[in-house]
Amino acid sequence: MDDLLAFLRIPSISALPEHAADVRRAAEFVRDWLARAGFERAALIEGEGNPLVYAEHRHAPGKPTLLLYGHYDVQPPDPLEEWISPPFEPQIRDGNMYARGAADDKGQLFILMQAAARTLGKLNIRFLIEGEEETNGAHIEKYVEAHRYELTADAAVICDTAMFAPGLPTITTGLRGIVYGEIHVHGARTDLHSGDYGGAAPNAVEAAAQIIAALKDRDGHIRIPGLYDRVRKPGAAELAAWKRLPFDAEAYREKELGSTALAGEVEVPIFERLWARPTFEVHGIRGGFTGEGSKTVIPASAVAKISLRLVPDQRPEEVVRQLEGAIAQAAPRGVMATFRLLSSSPACLVDPGHPLIRAAAKAMEQVFGRETVYVRCGGSIPIVGLFQEALGIPSVMMGFGLPDDNIHAPNEKMSIENYQRGIEAVMDYFSAADSPRSG
Repeated sequence: MDDLLAFLRIPSISALPEHAADVRRAAEFVRDWLARAGFERAALIEGEGNPLVYAEHRHAPGKPTLLLYGHYDVQPPDPLEEWISPPFEPQIRDGNMYARGAADDKGQLFILMQAAARTLGKLNIRFLIEGEEETNGAHIEKYVEAHRYELTADAAVICDTAMFAPGLPTITTGLRGIVYGEIHVHGARTDLHSGDYGGAAPNAVEAAAQIIAALKDRDGHIRIPGLYDRVRKPGAAELAAWKRLPFDAEAYREKELGSTALAGEVEVPIFERLWARPTFEVHGIRGGFTGEGSKTVIPASAVAKISLRLVPDQRPEEVVRQLEGAIAQAAPRGVMATFRLLSSSPACLVDPGHPLIRAAAKAMEQVFGRETVYVRCGGSIPIVGLFQEALGIPSVMMGFGLPDDNIHAPNEKMSIENYQRGIEAVMDYFSAADSPRSG
């Protein structure tokens, strides 16, 4: 595991400009590793943003071509004081490796890299690895759309999801989309003294809170006109499969959330809430005075970072228009409120009956000794929709993370056993996969 641990030590935080050199170093690490492993045309693809890494090995006539995707960038590690060990000094303890990126996605990307290297020549492989998945993914989006005929494949394979439970092989068949951006609120020309102007001056932070409160009620229902019009309920077979999953709502609340109650639409079953319903979340608000001590200021401006997770059939551009209208309607007197879109992607579904997805499920069953389950994921992997639309191929989402891996949070980890068995399962898949056209 020395190579993986060296990879995890690189603080490739794509959201922070001061880590631009580290991001490039991570890209070079992946390129050099693939070249040493025997992959051809290993190179960095430059463009507007962080470099992509491409490599290939296509010397298996009659066998399928798989496009292997992952990302080498990671989330910021804050708050640092909550980490037991430093986020970029990987440690192994209790059967897990702890580091930022251990599960999302360096550890799982390395599963693909190791498996492909150990089965070199069994089938045709293309690697396309990006460094902006945790920010906007603009570079890979432009590249795939411009080079769709050069990236032909039968399917994409992605290890960037989680198993539903320890030891339970899992393939993800659906992902929610996302609209992410900022609500900007402006009131007075400048911050004002609350004694001299309180009662007459508009308060931008207060207005931001009022707007947010108007967009979602206390029972989790989103109050954006038209937002639910395209929401499609999952089919009966999928709902029945979800009911058979081993799940304890109270254990989930206590161990994974650590909250006193579950939130959201109480009349909607939990898996539908997590996988098949849109969400509206607030990620942070800035404005006014938040330092130590006191300062009686009326804030002139405020910014709220928000996101909506979308479900199949919802269109990001339509949701943005609906959101902008709702913000304008909810803005109180005396302020101007606008929405600034930072990123978006549609939701997607893949057919679990596709031959290359069935083959992946069989390989996972052989290694883990249990029947593979199919679930959706509440998160977003924008590239899946892009592969579907631009290349016309499904994505085989073989996840080896666990629900308690703390991705995007302090003390991120990945099970060493899952890492090793994941390599074995993907190797079996690569050795046995046959062309969907002959299946």
